Amino acid sequence: MRFRPIFFVASLVLVLATARPAPAQFKQADEKGPKLGQSQVVKWQAGLVIKATSGACRGVEAYAPVPSEWPEQEVKIDKEDFSPSAKVDYMEADGGVKVMLIRIPLLPPGEESRALATFEIRHSAQLPPEDTSIYTIPKKRKLDRSMLRYLGTSPFIETRSSTIRSLARKLGADKKTDWERVEAIYDHVREQVKQKQGPLAGGLAALRSGEGSHEDMVSLFIALCRAKGVPARTVWIPGHCYAEFYLLDDEGKGHWFPCQVAGARAFGEMNEFRPILQKGDNFRPPYDRRDQQRYMAVHLSVADTPSKPSVKFVHKTVPD
Repeated sequence: MRFRPIFFVASLVLVLATARPAPAQFKQADEKGPKLGQSQVVKWQAGLVIKATSGACRGVEAYAPVPSEWPEQEVKIDKEDFSPSAKVDYMEADGGVKVMLIRIPLLPPGEESRALATFEIRHSAQLPPEDTSIYTIPKKRKLDRSMLRYLGTSPFIETRSSTIRSLARKLGADKKTDWERVEAIYDHVREQVKQKQGPLAGGLAALRSGEGSHEDMVSLFIALCRAKGVPARTVWIPGHCYAEFYLLDDEGKGHWFPCQVAGARAFGEMNEFRPILQKGDNFRPPYDRRDQQRYMAVHLSVADTPSKPSVKFVHKTVPD
């Protein structure tokens, strides 16, 4: 009997090697957005190693997300290690996630195929703006359609909850500027939710129980922002995540500002050098547009094989 299995593998990376500091920033962000400070460089490896065990594998197809560029992050390919049997392309998936698409038409019994790319990533710290009074919450009707995902619901970000929406209306109501109104949401989450280790429960659960993981706290902050009309999203780095919120400057140009919801206070700034893996929290993966993912996962399918192959997805920092 022959098998036609599909394997799914998902992982949020927990490994980070020591980065080397750079003497200066690689480029400057928008004039009225976050300013860039000191930068650091790391090498990040992503891809797949697969070995056919007791029988040939036919029609192997894999997807592996890889880091992409952002205003505070520069990415370039340092090295590629592709076996002759592996056909590799890079594509942009839903939400702007860059994905390595790996196809292996035939992998004979006992043979191994590799598709590994090493990226050099320079990530800069973000400094707070000098004048926060110039920023305003955008009008939904004037936002680009691509921005609407950052106002809706996402897995574990319950923007439509009546409890979330009621609280969002109250928070910051006494503040003079929109920046202060977003900061009031930030302060409320930090003051009212006690950080603890545990499985992901979501923003609403953290609000109700008064405790949650750092990811729950980020989810609650994002849900409250969105309920108030402020676009917000999750930023994923190895072993952690933080939030970004979006405001317009006095010329009507939009900017994303970071904040560290759990841990040391950092609002409108980010002293972080771990590589940004993805931004967003509601993805439709290219291999199944019906699926909804909080973090776009790796994926493998094999059209025809008599036995399950040995599979290792790689996502880690590597030394110089």
